[in-house]
Amino acid sequence: MGDLIWILLSAMVVNNFTLALFLGLCPFMGVSARVETALRMGAANVFVLTVTSLSAWFLNTFVLPYAPYLRLISFIVVIASLVQIVEIVIKKVSPALFRQLGIFLPLITTNCAILGLAIFQTNRGYGLLEGLFFAVGAGLGLTLALVLMASIRENTELSSVPELAKGMALVLIIAGSLSLAFMGFAGLLSSS
Repeated sequence: MGDLIWILLSAMVVNNFTLALFLGLCPFMGVSARVETALRMGAANVFVLTVTSLSAWFLNTFVLPYAPYLRLISFIVVIASLVQIVEIVIKKVSPALFRQLGIFLPLITTNCAILGLAIFQTNRGYGLLEGLFFAVGAGLGLTLALVLMASIRENTELSSVPELAKGMALVLIIAGSLSLAFMGFAGLLSSS
């Protein structure tokens, strides 16, 4: 059980997909203006990452040993299908959230964090349970990054920021600072 917790914590903090591996930057920059929207986008990503992990395990176990040349294309098809399902469900359940997320919801399909998860899980040889912990950790890490960025951006709206640093310049400064902070966790697991 200890190894599973380390996989979860490593994916969430030490090897955070967004702040340490620089995957999933499009929703990180685009949907991180409000905490509420960031939380919902994070939840959608956790769901897609978890189901992608299950699908990758299934494909790696039962299909790809017989056709390994289909690995990348099969991962892409699974991810695109999952995102379409999530988009349809959110549009039906919460049209307001669907409008808030806008173009960033279908962009989960091209979110390299989702494809990266399937590839990392395969390359590391994770089984079903390890892959699920890895996916949940990656999703929680992405949600953490989104919420941290959104909360800082909301606070900067109330601050006097020099005109030169407003807009995307400030977003990039915040993202760089968050990334540096998370890079400090890099030696955490290797020293224990």
